[in-house]
Amino acid sequence: MVRFGILGAGNIAHRFAASLAHEPRAHLVAAACRTKSKAEEFLGAVAHAQYASAYGNYDELLANPSIDAIYLALPHAHHREWAIQALMAGKAVLCEKPAMVSAAQMSEVASVARSQGLLFMEAMKPRFTPLYRRVLLALHRIDPIVRVEATLCNDMLDFVEAQGSYHMTPGPGAGVLLDCGTYCASWVCAFCPGELELVSIADKHKNGIDVYVDAELTNGLVTARLECAFDRAKPRTATLVGKGGSIVVEELHRPERATLYMSGGQPQKLYAPYEVDDFFGEIRHFVDLMETGSTESPVMPLDDSVSCAATLDLVRSSFVTSLVENAPLA
Repeated sequence: MVRFGILGAGNIAHRFAASLAHEPRAHLVAAACRTKSKAEEFLGAVAHAQYASAYGNYDELLANPSIDAIYLALPHAHHREWAIQALMAGKAVLCEKPAMVSAAQMSEVASVARSQGLLFMEAMKPRFTPLYRRVLLALHRIDPIVRVEATLCNDMLDFVEAQGSYHMTPGPGAGVLLDCGTYCASWVCAFCPGELELVSIADKHKNGIDVYVDAELTNGLVTARLECAFDRAKPRTATLVGKGGSIVVEELHRPERATLYMSGGQPQKLYAPYEVDDFFGEIRHFVDLMETGSTESPVMPLDDSVSCAATLDLVRSSFVTSLVENAPLA
């Protein structure tokens, strides 16, 4: 039995806790928030957490010897500190995406995890879905891959601003690139691997925070497009283009459907529904790793998390309007 503690009590923590109830080899035993009353409120809303402990201090939760693993659901900018604290306290860590706000931070956390001999895994949900596995099995029909396009654009800027979300609060964790672009980076890094260089970029900012990014990249053999937005909506797809055809994945951040296009053939629909929900695959995989004593995921290894963070670093370092306050929006 893997005994989980949760750091944070936002919407994503609620969704994780609800999914965790479907894994019989795991149990929620504690949650910590900025105040104990908030932690109690969070646990009160979780049907299977009636005996869980509430903490108003993250250190107190980490000191609990009955906790095996931490689900880290704090804002991005706090991931490094509390991932390291958890690992040093002897806890495995399942960390919400993006795991870190830079490749340097991710490399540091990877080093700590390896030195402690503990499991750290970025919760990059799409990679643990049945549809992702089905796409991997279909790749041989279109290989070799020559282009990857990943687009996650939502018309939600007013909503994000009205919420007072940290995504639109100036700081190291803000912006659409870290929120939506991290999903795109995962697809790009998986199918356009290796060291990337930036070919071109278009970006828009509001009050110094990125709300639209469109970057063209290449590893010398494969080209890639990474596009994300808070200020406009487009089909949210990942497209893998090969010499023998292409695969278009719908809802790249929560994939269940894709279409395989073969040269000269009829399109083939690929459908693979979630097992329970979009969180369950990563939970089950993490518990599998814990039960076998594995310290790294073969699906989302530490080096992949470093590569994804490095891709976001590369794009962010090339922003054209990053220093322009109140840059006009399209």
